[in-house]
Amino acid sequence: MSNKEVKAALKSAREAIKNKEFKEALKHCKTVLKIEKNNYNAWVFIGLSASELDQPDQSQAQLLAWQIVLHMCVFYVFNTCEYVYVCEQLARVWLQLIQLKEEEPVDKKELVQLLQKMTQLLSDCLKEVEQDSETQQHLITAFEKALVLIDPVPGEDHKKVSLPQEEARMTAACQSMISLYPNQSYPLEVLCHHYLKTGNFNEEAVSSFSRLMDLVPDSGLGHLCLGTKALLEGRYKDAIDDLTQGLKKMSSTTGWYSLAEAQFKIYRYADSATSCSQGTFNCVHSRHHQYLIKKRIPEAEKDPVLLALKGRAYLNKGQTDQALKVSSELVASNPNLAQGLALKGLVHFAKGEKQLPICMASPDCGEYFFLLGQLYWDMGEETRKDRSKAHTHLLKAAKLDPHLGCVFRYLGHYYRDIAKDYGRAQGCYKKAFQLDSEDVESGAASVDLSMGQGDMDTALAILQSVLEKATPGSAKWAWMRRGLYYLKVGENQQAIADLQAALRADPEDWVCWECLGEAYLNRRSFTAALKAFGKAHQLQPCSIYSVYQAAAIKQTLGKFKEAVAEYLLITAKQDYVPALKGLGECQLSLAKSLMQDCRDGGATDLIQQILYFVISRAVQLRPDLSCLWKLLGDACTAVSTVSPNRATVIVPALLAGLDANTENQMLNQAQTLKVGERCYAHALKLMPEVASLWYDLGLNYYHQASLTQNDQNSPAMDIEKAQQCLKKAIMMDSSNHSYWNALGVVSMNKGLENYALAQHCFIKSIQVEPNNVVAWTNLGSLYLKKENIELAHEAFKIAQSLEPLYVNCWIGQALIAERVGSYDTMDLFRHTTELSTHMEGVKGYAFWVCSTLLDKSNRDSELYRYNIVQMNAISAAQVALSKYTERIQSDPDAFIMLGYLNEHLQLKRQALQAYQRAVELLQSMSSSEELAFSLGSYGRALCTSGQWEEAVHVYNSTPLQELSDLVGLALAYCKAGLISESISAYERALAVASSEKEKAYVLTALALLQHQQGNLDSAKTLLFKCSMLKEPISESLVCLCALGLAHRDATLAAAALTELLKQGSASGSAIEQRCLLTCTLLAVQGNFSAVPREVSRAVHSNPGNASLWALLSRVVPQYYPRKANVRLALLYSGVNQLASGRHSGEDSKKNALKTMQRAVLLCPDDPATWAGLMAACYTENTSCYLSGSAPRRQALQQTLMSVVSEKGIVDEIERPLAQALEGWVLQQAVTGLMLEGQLEQAEVLCTQVLNVSPEHAAVMLSLRQVQCQRLLMTDGGTVLPEPVLEQLSSAVMMNPTNLGAWHWLAEVYRSQGLLVQAVMAYRQSLQLASQLGMHSCQVASLLRLALLALGPCMVRNDWKDLVLEATTEVLKLDSSPVALLFQALLQFVTKMAARETRRLLERLVYIQDIPATVVQVASWYLLRHLHAKNDEELMKVLLQHAKMNRDERLLEFHSVLNSSS
Repeated sequence: MSNKEVKAALKSAREAIKNKEFKEALKHCKTVLKIEKNNYNAWVFIGLSASELDQPDQSQAQLLAWQIVLHMCVFYVFNTCEYVYVCEQLARVWLQLIQLKEEEPVDKKELVQLLQKMTQLLSDCLKEVEQDSETQQHLITAFEKALVLIDPVPGEDHKKVSLPQEEARMTAACQSMISLYPNQSYPLEVLCHHYLKTGNFNEEAVSSFSRLMDLVPDSGLGHLCLGTKALLEGRYKDAIDDLTQGLKKMSSTTGWYSLAEAQFKIYRYADSATSCSQGTFNCVHSRHHQYLIKKRIPEAEKDPVLLALKGRAYLNKGQTDQALKVSSELVASNPNLAQGLALKGLVHFAKGEKQLPICMASPDCGEYFFLLGQLYWDMGEETRKDRSKAHTHLLKAAKLDPHLGCVFRYLGHYYRDIAKDYGRAQGCYKKAFQLDSEDVESGAASVDLSMGQGDMDTALAILQSVLEKATPGSAKWAWMRRGLYYLKVGENQQAIADLQAALRADPEDWVCWECLGEAYLNRRSFTAALKAFGKAHQLQPCSIYSVYQAAAIKQTLGKFKEAVAEYLLITAKQDYVPALKGLGECQLSLAKSLMQDCRDGGATDLIQQILYFVISRAVQLRPDLSCLWKLLGDACTAVSTVSPNRATVIVPALLAGLDANTENQMLNQAQTLKVGERCYAHALKLMPEVASLWYDLGLNYYHQASLTQNDQNSPAMDIEKAQQCLKKAIMMDSSNHSYWNALGVVSMNKGLENYALAQHCFIKSIQVEPNNVVAWTNLGSLYLKKENIELAHEAFKIAQSLEPLYVNCWIGQALIAERVGSYDTMDLFRHTTELSTHMEGVKGYAFWVCSTLLDKSNRDSELYRYNIVQMNAISAAQVALSKYTERIQSDPDAFIMLGYLNEHLQLKRQALQAYQRAVELLQSMSSSEELAFSLGSYGRALCTSGQWEEAVHVYNSTPLQELSDLVGLALAYCKAGLISESISAYERALAVASSEKEKAYVLTALALLQHQQGNLDSAKTLLFKCSMLKEPISESLVCLCALGLAHRDATLAAAALTELLKQGSASGSAIEQRCLLTCTLLAVQGNFSAVPREVSRAVHSNPGNASLWALLSRVVPQYYPRKANVRLALLYSGVNQLASGRHSGEDSKKNALKTMQRAVLLCPDDPATWAGLMAACYTENTSCYLSGSAPRRQALQQTLMSVVSEKGIVDEIERPLAQALEGWVLQQAVTGLMLEGQLEQAEVLCTQVLNVSPEHAAVMLSLRQVQCQRLLMTDGGTVLPEPVLEQLSSAVMMNPTNLGAWHWLAEVYRSQGLLVQAVMAYRQSLQLASQLGMHSCQVASLLRLALLALGPCMVRNDWKDLVLEATTEVLKLDSSPVALLFQALLQFVTKMAARETRRLLERLVYIQDIPATVVQVASWYLLRHLHAKNDEELMKVLLQHAKMNRDERLLEFHSVLNSSS
């Protein structure tokens, strides 16, 4: 049967029932059931028909049908009337069925089972309907029948029978069951459930509860009953405990409601909301409850209590306008409702209006008294102190509602802040926190009070109880307070963990970040502490403490400059004494580091700031702090190290011991030390028992004594005071090795010279601290002074083993080596200069370097090559001695040695200044021998610098007994134009000369002067005398040969040349001289064909001599024209001029363009000459662009390229060369068009070539270069896309041997900010140049790499090493002025004010043979350096040099600097 037939049969059954043809309906239903046994409609129709026909045999079907109807009513229809009707019909059918079974002889057990099923089903029905109904009566009847039929022995059958719901009959039944079966809990559970449902908690109910709990201690129903009774009695905590335990055993909507109410009563709103949600969830699963909820929810909108709660919800969300609207409506509808008035008052309070109109209609509500007390508390100090207001109302609230935790919190505030009764305040806070564990304010206040009173156990107990329940990211206040406790007791690791947990709850709490920084700082984790304080400052920029701690940490780490910047941020806002002290300490440390580098000017400036700006302000604020006075004393004592003429500081009059109203005083070195003495004395007045202050005062007296050694009285007094102070320090603290060591040094000083005491002190210092390198060194110095070399050596050796970097012990070993004549002396002194700048070591090393240089007999020795050449001794000694003379400006020997070293380094002006200073010092002394020597050196320096008149004056100041002085004077006379005086001086020198070689030089000079005056015979006679000496010199023979050639005397020239050639092989410029003399002699003799052969022979012997090649290029066309190819000579000359950068801007007559034009005119059919002309035009245009002028040779590229192509038709042998030339010309044309900005034409040209030769890699590269340039110009220099960069890289890779392509790619990367890729490209070009053996390309790649790295160094020092690496490699390959310039610029960037910066720049500015561009750039930076140093004297010298060289741009730059400053 199909689905349609089933529907048709059911339709027929429905029509039959409608027409009351029940038998017919039964037939149709049975037909349906044959197909679908569980068809709902069929069973329903059967039940209806059977009931109407009153057929007992169909009761079972009726029963099933009504059960199905009941099920459908519950889950689909849910209409209460229908539901009750179905239940009644179901009960009636059950009774009919049981009646039939009773009439039949059935088993009693079967009847009991039917009754149990009936009672169970009808009990479930009664849960959803009212008590008084027909169904309930049927249930009671079934229950009574079941009790009669079941066995009298208690068992499971009794439990399965549901008791009747009628109270009297149910109670009687339960009581009878309890009397029969006292150990069974089932009847008690029924009774308890009944009492719980009806809310009847009389004595019988309580007795039932107790008996149930006795029988079943963990009964969930029993706990629910007890909890509900406790709720009614006001025992809310007991109610919560019992209800919670009962609900764990069984789920009850009533139980959840009671639990929510109990939690609400004690203001546990969150828990109450959770309980309500759970109860609502249970209600949803009960269809009858769901129906009731739907019915009652519309009525809730009119409930005034719920409306008041709604208004408070608006308040909690900050929606005061909606809350005000609700309160107004509520007050209007219920004028005397306390909740409405309270809501209105809370709304006014939230808006800042101090009014709370609560009606006393609810005088027993503690919350309203609390709100009134809270209002009085918030109204200000006056109402807080008035006990009749805030305090009285809060107490009343606490009495009325002891579960309101906020009342006790405010009472705690009152007792803590107003009454100062911390005991009561602690009790109130503890009570508030016990009532509400979420009350952070009460918990924090309780812990703070406990810690303040020293009750750490209580505080920790509270914190521990909170943190045990805390989830990650919560309880911030507890984590933070426990972290502070651990921080206080020194448990830093635990403090860090707790403070980190607090920050997880609130990462924006800057106070917590500061506390974490403190914990890190105590743990010595400086980097982490610095980050923590930095975060705190970021969150709270106004916090001075975080900035101060960050500065203090940087000071601890030795980052003094960064610390100074941080301290200045604080002091700019306010005079914060710790910051001023830290600033002074950092500046003093920076000053000491400058002193170690002999930068006394900068150190004095810092000390000036310490005295005048920093510590004096701090002392005025806190004159009672001994540490500030000590720091003042340290700053004043520090000037003892610097040069006396640099130790001039300005101090406030109060520090100088004058009236505070007087002007600031400028003090010299001795006066500043006196100020330091007074500062230490003031510190001792504040803290007289501090041994370190006595030690500092003793050192101050020692420095005063060392400064005034020329005074007969003062040094003895000062040194005795120093000794007494140090003894006082030792009496207070004899375990300090520094005190013993200082006493030993003072005892050795002039004025005491108690060497026994000094030895005792040094030994005592070593005993106190065995690893005492200073004491061992001083002990060695003592032994060395007493001429005990062996003991001194042992002491210095022990000191070296203790601290190999301590320079003083190495100086002691060097002095010992000097005394015993060891070859290691110079090496030891050199090592001292490498360790640090020590005056004794510097002077010793400079002395040995100068001594070695003066001894010219050892130039070929291994010792000389190692000590002087390999160790770069001259530069090292010059730098070290410059620092020495900066510090000690009264040592003439040092200035003489410095001048001598400057002469060797070609530093003419610096040498002149050094010699001048030496002369000035020696003129005030009685040493005539040294003065004469220094005057001679000074005169020589004047001659070197071209100051001839001054040189004559200086030389005449000498005794003129030395050959060098007489020769120098003669040279000065000669250069000054005083020939006769020069001849006289040379004649006096000839008389003084001791060796024949010296006489030969003097005679040669005299011969030159005689020839200059026209005395040819005298000149010949003098030169002949030179040649007749036992030790003839080559210079005299050269002069004699030249004299013969000049006067066409071939015999004389030949004889002189023969003697010259007998002296052996020449070197350097002498090779060219001899070749030129020989060629000239051959030409004079008429042997012209031998001239080019002679030059060729010289070229073959010396192929690296450029002068010989130039000579050959001149003599071949002149003396052997058949072999001279003028075309090639012009072409090669032009190419050489192009390579050297010779353009018309440098030389308007001899330049590459002129040469190439002559070559084209001479050979117009040679394509190479046209290509050379094309390159020359490009060079001229580039020069014009660089100089700022308009190019004059434009639009020639394509024309010249066409000419080269036309002239390039040659035979097959030369075709490869012609093709290579055409390719080069094409690239030159494209480059020229790009220079002129004609990018479209350049791209068209490349495209045309690629159409013919698509595989032409060089042209493809040119095309990519043009396209890249167009793209950059079109987009305004924006970032190139990644695919474009990949195409450019691929084009370069197609030309792997093109060095220019790699350079271009590197520049593209640099313009895009891809510096790492640019470095890789330059390194690739460097590797390629090295493989190809192209020396100049290696240099170019290295210089470009250095320039690339120099750019970022202008901002930061990350690329410093790359600049040094590249320039060092360049200097290994060749002497490159550009590399020296890059090194100087790097020094300028890193250490602008350093003396080394000035030295490197002056080396480029004042030395000859340096390219003009390099000189100009170096001059610019040298002027900036001198302007920053405010060195007017050296700036005048530089500007004078610029005027001499017509450097107008430098003069303009100087004027700009002056106007800006």
